[in-house]
Amino acid sequence: MTVEEFEEFYAHAVARLTGQLYVMLGDLHEAQDVVQEAFVKGWSRRRQLDRDGQPEAWIRTVAWRLAVSRWRFRRRTTEAWRRGGAPPVVAGPEPDHLVLVEALRGLPPQQRRTLTLHYLCDLSVDQVAGETGLSTGTVKTHLARGRAALAHRIDDPRIEPAPREEAPGA
Repeated sequence: MTVEEFEEFYAHAVARLTGQLYVMLGDLHEAQDVVQEAFVKGWSRRRQLDRDGQPEAWIRTVAWRLAVSRWRFRRRTTEAWRRGGAPPVVAGPEPDHLVLVEALRGLPPQQRRTLTLHYLCDLSVDQVAGETGLSTGTVKTHLARGRAALAHRIDDPRIEPAPREEAPGA
C-alpha cells in the first residue's frame, strides 16, 4: 500500500472504525484514541496490510486489543492502589501559607524568582546572581523591593501597626 493509498484508506475508514469501536467500548474518546493508535501501528505495516487484503479488519482488531490492554492496565493500577491502602491524610495549607502565596503571586516574576531562590532555596546573593544571570546589585535590589512589596501585601495580626501621627491642628 503506497502512502497515498494508506491516506485514502484512512480517510474512508477512520470514521467507520471509530463508530464501531465506540459501540464496542461505550466510550467515544477511548474509541478515538485506540483507532488513532491502531492507524499509527498500521502505518509502519502498510505493505503487509495490502497483502493481507483486509486492512480495516486488522485496524479494528489492533484497536480492540489496545483497548483491552488499557482496561487491564487500569484494573491492575486500581488493584495496586487498593492493596496499598488509602493514601495518608494530608492537612490543608495553613491560612498564613495561603496569604504568602497570594502575596508572592502579586510580585513581578523576577522578584518572585529571586526571593524564592534566596529564602526558600537558601542560596546566597552570589549564587542567585549566578543562576539567574543578574548582577549581585540587581539581585539585592530585587530582594529589597520584593521584601518591601510583601510587607505591604501581608497583614500579620501578630504585628501591631505603628501608631499614626496626628497632623498638627487636626
